[in-house]
Amino acid sequence: MKRVEARPKRLDSRLKPILDDLYSRYNRPEYITPDPLQFVVGYPDVRDREIAGMIASSLAFGNIAQILRSISGILDTMTRPCSFLLETDDREIRRRFAGFRHRFVSDREFTAMLIGVKRAINRHGSLHGLFAHGMRPEHDSVLPALEHFVQQLRAEAGRDLKFLLPSPRDGSACKRLLLFLRWMVRHDAVDPGGWVDLSAEKLVVPLDTHLFRIARQLGFTDRKQANLRTALEVTEAFRRICPEDPVKYDFVLTRFGIHPKLSKQYRQHKW
Repeated sequence: MKRVEARPKRLDSRLKPILDDLYSRYNRPEYITPDPLQFVVGYPDVRDREIAGMIASSLAFGNIAQILRSISGILDTMTRPCSFLLETDDREIRRRFAGFRHRFVSDREFTAMLIGVKRAINRHGSLHGLFAHGMRPEHDSVLPALEHFVQQLRAEAGRDLKFLLPSPRDGSACKRLLLFLRWMVRHDAVDPGGWVDLSAEKLVVPLDTHLFRIARQLGFTDRKQANLRTALEVTEAFRRICPEDPVKYDFVLTRFGIHPKLSKQYRQHKW
């Protein structure tokens, strides 16, 4: 999928220093909680981290307290996610998570995703291996590889799973999977990284409601819906500011709508 040209209204030389100042002040571990990322950063083994990241990002919808409870319950059961999946047969995985529900996601859908992840790891060595298999040097963004990644996981799961595993092919903004890629590709004080051979310059912003609102305020888009086309437009605007890392400011900008200590500052902030 080719890049979409952004139409910034206020993209001038003053904006980068403002964003860099926010990054230096708030891109810190103490501002992670409450966020699904808090469950991902504690895994030193990349294969555990990527599985925890898939689980945490896939369940990152709804009330934040409910999100954190659901993720915590799953990961507490698994302890070491990669070993758990590889050493547990499919029937036992279904038994261990019988009765799980996160809003409208049932235990059947969730365990199908876990089994799909397990089978993909057996086939490719890791989720990283699966994703890298679909990435090509000529790709302008991660979206073609993400489409391949989702297609393969759905096939391994034996279920469609369009909500848990949305695809760019379906027109989805894929914000939770793009959040997962941000965690796994970027490496700084907040994002733990681990997929070292993938370039941050090809990431696409995970366009949640907080970032969408700020992007409209900044004039990065005048579109009315936070869909995939809008995400590409906003990414292109950020790429003009930081070509090597267009998702660099995602964490700090979304903190203002998520972190309780920063919500008031967001309402008072003058761009």
